Amino acid sequence: MDLIPRSNVVHRLEKRSLLIAINSIAALSIFFFGYDQGMMGGVNGAQNYYQTTMKFGHPDPETGSPFIDDELLQGGIVSIYYVGTLVGCLVGGWFGDKYGRIKTIALGTAWAIFGACLQTSAMNHTWMIFARLINGWGTGILNAIVPVWATETSEHKSRGQFIAIEFTLNIFGVVVAYWLEYACSFYKGGNGSFVWRFPIAFQIVPLLFLLAVVWFFPESPRWLVKVGREEEGRYILGRLRGETGDDLGKAEAEFQDIRNVAELERKTASSTTYWSMFTGRGSGKLHTGRRVQLVIWLQIMQEWIGIAGVTIYAPTIFRTAGIVNKDVQWISGLNTITYMLSTLICVFTLDRIGRRWTLYWGSVVQGISMALAGGLTTAGQSHPPGSQAAKAYSSGAVAMIFLFTATFGATWLTVPWLYPAEIFPLEVRAKGNAWGVVGWSVGNGWLTLLCPVMFKAIKENTYYVFAAANVITIPMVWALYPESNQRTLEEMNLVFASDSWWTWEAEKNFKILKEQNPELVQAAQRGHSVLDPETGLPIRGSVARNMSLDVNAMNARQHDDVIDEKQTFKHG
Repeated sequence: MDLIPRSNVVHRLEKRSLLIAINSIAALSIFFFGYDQGMMGGVNGAQNYYQTTMKFGHPDPETGSPFIDDELLQGGIVSIYYVGTLVGCLVGGWFGDKYGRIKTIALGTAWAIFGACLQTSAMNHTWMIFARLINGWGTGILNAIVPVWATETSEHKSRGQFIAIEFTLNIFGVVVAYWLEYACSFYKGGNGSFVWRFPIAFQIVPLLFLLAVVWFFPESPRWLVKVGREEEGRYILGRLRGETGDDLGKAEAEFQDIRNVAELERKTASSTTYWSMFTGRGSGKLHTGRRVQLVIWLQIMQEWIGIAGVTIYAPTIFRTAGIVNKDVQWISGLNTITYMLSTLICVFTLDRIGRRWTLYWGSVVQGISMALAGGLTTAGQSHPPGSQAAKAYSSGAVAMIFLFTATFGATWLTVPWLYPAEIFPLEVRAKGNAWGVVGWSVGNGWLTLLCPVMFKAIKENTYYVFAAANVITIPMVWALYPESNQRTLEEMNLVFASDSWWTWEAEKNFKILKEQNPELVQAAQRGHSVLDPETGLPIRGSVARNMSLDVNAMNARQHDDVIDEKQTFKHG
């Protein structure tokens, strides 16, 4: 394949080894994302940062813990990052659909490096606000495109497993951030600017490596087919799926599905702008507007079930539970290790029980643990500080926070990032995933801005707000979110072709369309062959005609065909 540089790893690796290599690079980006989120928890607790440089608090004279004078400024510095991710993801989605996944990853990485350098050198809160805005822009670009690149190269039977592994690295980033900051807190008694500047600068290292190596990795075969570079797309797909033995014909079936769906999408949708996607106008039976609303609200609810508060304000949460200041940092770090290990559960369950059941059991356990954390904290504060009863209740509250975090890592961490990359049409997949990042940015920014205000105003009752959010997600997912597990990316257009928002109607419609459009689901069919029975080689078919996402239109066409056959027979 002369069109792809010889330095590209696609020429040396194939099948699972190539998939592992691609997902390792994707995981490096996700690691940076996790590190960047976890980093602010320790930075907010550095005295030189909150008192000398940003000037929004001072140490409590009795306990030594941070006393925040300006909660809005503290929350604003954290949450402005998510304004950057919101803008960045929209840029990344547009750029990714137009210029490809690899170039977009490089753009996001370069922008994030620039933002990290500015944050490291910040001298006041105005400087830091603009630096975090720029850094967030780079993160938004990466978050919009990396899950898309990973899902478009993975096989539908193991797509969830690969993304779940990537998010194990995401939480490993959080772990590294917490423990690095814990180690730095001992440097010169924790009073210098090194305590917070070095952890911010550390993220530049993996970003520089990512920027250097991403050019040696293959472009998404689906994007290549979409823009007419079919020969390159077919070659990369063959290397990903294999071309010999039992794998013979697998890549060709998937390639034909991609070509057919790309053609169908071009005929079905008349507009692919962000505004038309949001409103649903011009998308026809693709119902893009519905998909946009689903991914936005799934990401918003991911944050409001409590994880944004636990990740960024873990020290505050543990102080609220009665933990003394000297123990807060290492307990927070221990919680992140539990968090990371719990993500391995998702690796083995996500493709077995599906996206919906993963969210169900997560919401139940998380809701119970948040409610109990609130109750135990309240009970502990009704006893004298330091008493045996107060310590017992505080320990129980901390255990519930650990349980919540572990359950989230096994369930809600991965699905809201995987789902948007799975359900959108190829024509707008990067833009569609960007809408998911918009939801994450809104939910995260909103919550991180309000978290310090809520903890100050209603204290431990904040846990009940998170518990209520978990309860709300159960009927929401049951009624509105169709299953994407074990379905090809091309099949998802059939799943969302129903005019009804309800999942049971979508499933009923999907079964009918799957029978009516067999040429769209060849890669998912069992016993279906795209091999020539005489030569045993893959059949390179032309783009299928008369495809439709409208059940009634297909029925009408079949009815007309029957009439034509009768008339032909009659006159014959």
